[in-house]
Amino acid sequence: MLLIGLTGSIATGKSTVSSVLSSAPYSLPVIDADILARKVVEPGTSGYNSIVKYFGPTTPELLVPPSNSMPENGVDGKGRPLNRPALGKRVFGDSEERKKDRAVLNSIVHPAVRNRIHKQIIWFYLTGNWAVVLDIPLLFESALDRMCGVVMVVAVRDPEVQMKRLMDRDSHLSHEDAQNRVLSQTDVRLKARRCEARGKGKGVVLWNDGSKVQLKADIEAAIQEMQRSSPAWWNYMLLLCPPLAIATGAWTACQNIQINKVWREMETREKAKL
Repeated sequence: MLLIGLTGSIATGKSTVSSVLSSAPYSLPVIDADILARKVVEPGTSGYNSIVKYFGPTTPELLVPPSNSMPENGVDGKGRPLNRPALGKRVFGDSEERKKDRAVLNSIVHPAVRNRIHKQIIWFYLTGNWAVVLDIPLLFESALDRMCGVVMVVAVRDPEVQMKRLMDRDSHLSHEDAQNRVLSQTDVRLKARRCEARGKGKGVVLWNDGSKVQLKADIEAAIQEMQRSSPAWWNYMLLLCPPLAIATGAWTACQNIQINKVWREMETREKAKL
């Protein structure tokens, strides 16, 4: 089974690509890390309790305020949901304080999300899917690219296009808030370079500065190439022979570890020139 790592940055069109891949004619199962990240911090979960314990004392508006429809202890008595805009102001930004808070939040959320991702991968393998999309905004940062046969990065060349799309989509954001959200993530142009550095057949960059029609055409071309390199008969072989599937996964991980090592060395050399 081919694991397709899908990533990008905020407001570059990753969700659009994910929607296209999950619909006909591709109908690929999608493991959405954003959805899982919401589930692992729902009231009553260990993730929720850890966030409230760390951020609660210094973030008065951390929880959705009580109202006629929202009791003090939440709808089910497990607590009121997180107030995401308030939490976002604590973790989005480029200051050292924001980076520290973001690291704490990630240390709470990421392990729980990773565990759910692994369980879903096993399920989709057992149900005979030829490929699964891992829709993960922090694919490189969380090192989950190591298990992907192909990485797709959805990017835009013009940063202003990204900012405009974000503010059009989330009209409640101020320009500063929008900028902080963009700066809190790795520059998508850098992600695109890293993806291209993986080499032909292992990295695909979908430049999304143009129309949706052009984006769909690029997706179709990318999927056709993947189907040629990972045909249906190979998927059946992996399904019928689990040891072969495990060995293939281990080989993919080893290749990706080497790819990442070369990338880090290249980054080091470029920084040394500055």
